[in-house]
Amino acid sequence: MPADTVSVTGWGRTAPTAARLIRPRTYEEAAAAVRDCGARGGIPRGLGRAHGDAARNAGGAVFDMTGLDRVHVIDASSGIVLCDAGVRLHRLTDVLLPLGWFVPVTPGTRYVTVGGAIGADIHGGNHHVSGSFSRHVLSLELLTADGEVRTVRRGTPLFDATTGGMGLTGVILTATVQLQPVETSFMSVDTERARDLDDLMARLTATDHRYSVAWIDLLARGTATGRGVLTRGNHVPSQALPKTARARRQPPAFRPARLPAAPAFLPEGLLGGTTVGFYNELRYRTAPRARTGELRRISGFFRPLDGVPHGNRSYGRGGFVQYQFVVGRGQEDAVRRIVRRVSERRCPIFPTVLKRFGDADPGWLSFPVPGWTLALDIPAGLPGLGAFLDELDEEVATAGGRVCLAKDSRLRPDLLAAMYPRLDDFRSLRAELDPRGVFTSDLSRRLAL
Repeated sequence: MPADTVSVTGWGRTAPTAARLIRPRTYEEAAAAVRDCGARGGIPRGLGRAHGDAARNAGGAVFDMTGLDRVHVIDASSGIVLCDAGVRLHRLTDVLLPLGWFVPVTPGTRYVTVGGAIGADIHGGNHHVSGSFSRHVLSLELLTADGEVRTVRRGTPLFDATTGGMGLTGVILTATVQLQPVETSFMSVDTERARDLDDLMARLTATDHRYSVAWIDLLARGTATGRGVLTRGNHVPSQALPKTARARRQPPAFRPARLPAAPAFLPEGLLGGTTVGFYNELRYRTAPRARTGELRRISGFFRPLDGVPHGNRSYGRGGFVQYQFVVGRGQEDAVRRIVRRVSERRCPIFPTVLKRFGDADPGWLSFPVPGWTLALDIPAGLPGLGAFLDELDEEVATAGGRVCLAKDSRLRPDLLAAMYPRLDDFRSLRAELDPRGVFTSDLSRRLAL
């Protein structure tokens, strides 16, 4: 197995650390990597889209699982796939869409592995309908610290600890996933403007679409605070396409667009208040007041920013922090207070996404709970950012909410138990399963997971 000492960072490109990067190509090599990872332990890693320190391990080993990327079995009649954990969601979409099936949960990027989707228990714009990714996982094979490969089925404590467990229970080798049926590669999309945050939240609450997501202008103030654009969509059935449409006669296909790559480094001030303010005004004013039934390809509706290679460079050398929190139903005032505080601070934040979550899934460290989630990309170099986010953490915890561990790199450990009530269960199972602490990461050290 190749093993190189490299600088490892999250997608936000903050605080890189050095680690031995090991690339197993077989299950046997994965077992050997775990067995020989050394005193600082190891952590599995997929495509590195976790924004913070969840897939980093300073001075230890990081297991790059992307070499295990076989699709073993597809049952086209029932929509069940058995695949390696290193398979990309992008590849699954390419393979499955022509067969009439789609990935059941689609996050903000298609560059996520199946193992990463389970370890972070990812969510998408359809959480209020479909839940998070683990809801659709029937079983998985997990390589644990003792070298044993265990078949872990839904409804067991080990399953609930692994889904959302950020790779700390072991290395996921394979997964069996239930897919979603679709008939075409098109979406019917409704777009509308909302005048302020209350208007936006009311529209999100009233939606009956499978997918819904809202962009918020966090530089708007006064009566326009929280104004935004709501985008909602449903998969288009074949009979809804024009009879003459070629797509009606051909199998669905995924054809993502690709935009020019971002430069290696953009000037630090490019995404400053003036630039972001101009963009926000342009986006809001050019959005339709109300447009329904627009046909878009799946690749244009989901994850359009994936078309920009190395888009995480847009914030310059300092990188960025993604801050994502959720608060429960009935805590809308907490969302209003946080949006107001961020708007008054005039942070050049881009982009900003508001979504509604449905029922929670059983993962002990899974992020979603029924309610509201807001995600902000913030330049890491802003003065006083750490103290400001600490204040937001307190606000979220007081409201009974939590921050997303897959995005986090700075949460104080004393707030973790208040946010995740099954934390003690997770720690106990992990201590029993991995008493030597073989699986460890910068995240687990910082938060004493």
